[in-house]
Amino acid sequence: MKKIGILALGLFAGSIMAQKSVQVGDTLPSFSLKNQHGETVELSKYAGKKKVVYFYPKDDTPGCTTQACSFRDAYQDFEELGAVVIGISADDVASHKKFAEKYKLSFDLLADEKNELRKLFGVPKTMGMIPGRVTYVTDADNKVVFMFNQMSDTKDHITKTLAFLKENKQ
Repeated sequence: MKKIGILALGLFAGSIMAQKSVQVGDTLPSFSLKNQHGETVELSKYAGKKKVVYFYPKDDTPGCTTQACSFRDAYQDFEELGAVVIGISADDVASHKKFAEKYKLSFDLLADEKNELRKLFGVPKTMGMIPGRVTYVTDADNKVVFMFNQMSDTKDHITKTLAFLKENKQ
């Protein structure tokens, strides 16, 4: 398979293959996106670690800020459970940098400006127009072991994810 654009899986000749959404039991597709520092980050950067990958609608909006700050405040708990946190939205690198600096976010925020990774994961839109909010947890081998899809109560993404990781220590 030839690597085209930003994704290693799912893109051929610049178009996205039809694919169902990523579900529990699936392996995360490989990806390569820029973080808030302008560095290209590939999934392999997190090799051997559990991953908490969360898609969110937009930087510096009330719900997304609450969610990001909740992940920030619980980050040490995630680290102690062997997990890294990765936030993804369609905002550009400059927006992510400003957002991360304003709220002292220490984890990677990845810029999926064309929503290609969001589409590859099959993250649904809310009311057909607002980018959805979905959190995925993987094991160290990138297999999805938990997912949570809820738009409204952003703190539930953190509490439910932490509860899952604590109950399933490995």
